[in-house]
Amino acid sequence: MHISEGVLSAPVLVTGAALAAAGISIGLKKMGYEKIPQVAVLSSAFFVASLIHVPIGPSSVHLVLNGINGLLLGWLCFPSILVALALQAILFQFGGITVLGINTVNMALPGVICYYLFSKLVNRDGGLLSLVAAFACGFLSVCFSGILVAISLVFTEQSFMSVAKLIILAHLPVMIIEGIITLFCVAFLKRVKPEVLGGIYGKGA
Repeated sequence: MHISEGVLSAPVLVTGAALAAAGISIGLKKMGYEKIPQVAVLSSAFFVASLIHVPIGPSSVHLVLNGINGLLLGWLCFPSILVALALQAILFQFGGITVLGINTVNMALPGVICYYLFSKLVNRDGGLLSLVAAFACGFLSVCFSGILVAISLVFTEQSFMSVAKLIILAHLPVMIIEGIITLFCVAFLKRVKPEVLGGIYGKGA
């Protein structure tokens, strides 16, 4: 879902940069030393997952993993995703520096939203409801990101409307895949390290 440089208007870029700065500031304030390794691991996972992408107009389709990122980190997913996007822009020219703010918001904000929507449900002892919530977290985080990318393009130029619709439709398979990945990640963590899930509520938010 990287938006390429030279596509968005200045007002959209400035708004994205301001929102990203706010989210990163909140995330850094909540990030204790004990959280740094977890943030680094999830940032690396995001970096690797989104390297394989299929270009679609001014954006692209790829795995995002912002659902599990947001679920485990809360607001800390803003600095986590920022670092990954910055490295991708510098090393591989994916996205770019000028769109770093808006790309960060488009991917990190849905993770934070899904954290607040699903973290309590995921942390419940009940198996089925927890797994359904995990799937919904992965699915909707990508859905929300696609909508934000579409809004970014449409607010830049109305002629991008058809491309914006295509981006959302193209990410439907990714939404399902991300939901399944998040479900399996939650199921695995509940078996081997449940404190990672059980300890996030009220700390990462």
